[in-house]
Amino acid sequence: MTEVTMPEKSRAVPFRGGGFRPRPVRFVGLGVFVVLIALVEWGTRAGWISALTLPRPSDVLATFGELYRSGALWEHLSVSLVRLSVGSAIGVSAGVGIGILIGLFSLIRAGLVPLVAALFPIPKIALLPLFVIWFGIDEGSKYALIALGTFTPTVVATYGAVDNVDRTLIRMGQSFGLSWLSIVRKIVLPGAMPGILSGLRISLAIGIILLVAAEMLGATHGVGSYILQAGSLYDLERLFAGVTILSVLGVTVSGLIGLVEKRVLNWRA
Repeated sequence: MTEVTMPEKSRAVPFRGGGFRPRPVRFVGLGVFVVLIALVEWGTRAGWISALTLPRPSDVLATFGELYRSGALWEHLSVSLVRLSVGSAIGVSAGVGIGILIGLFSLIRAGLVPLVAALFPIPKIALLPLFVIWFGIDEGSKYALIALGTFTPTVVATYGAVDNVDRTLIRMGQSFGLSWLSIVRKIVLPGAMPGILSGLRISLAIGIILLVAAEMLGATHGVGSYILQAGSLYDLERLFAGVTILSVLGVTVSGLIGLVEKRVLNWRA
């Protein structure tokens, strides 16, 4: 007698159309910060960490509160935000524009890529004395330093993103009779936008670093000037309060770029 086998119970196959798209997980990043701060607080109170090495996070928080109540927080932060905004706007807008031109036109690529390659590895902080000579010790030199520092990585990221646009989509647009301008506007720029925004994260982070360096020379107000004053007095609480401001500024900038990505790149969902 032949044995009849029962069919296995069917099971649902998970949908894989989303590929490797990351999904948001709330509060994990905040939890990492909380755990690290709690460990440092416990280590300083228990004596495992010397007070001459790291201040207590609670003392840094108290110093931050004093800055807020006295109005010095906004006094320093507002000046730094203006410098970062103006310098980054100049550098990023020029970088995106020139990067797109390099990606689209071979003649411009042949002329400018060697120049960008020569400028990119130069430490921009080393050019600060030269900018002071050219633009003076006031705001002009600070704007120029931040603009140049954000310009070069933006150019490289932009024309690299244009180069990485799927050529099959471009050929498809040509086969449907789209004009050159329509292909650039409807295919090339949307396809390059993820790479441009990723480069923007790096460029603005570099801009914050150069902002601090610029404010440590000839500035009486700004987060960099505040950190320099605290470091010269070996006031670790004030020093780490300034570093915390920069950290929060970096997280805020990254979050704003993330919001732009969600709005501009919603077609990838």
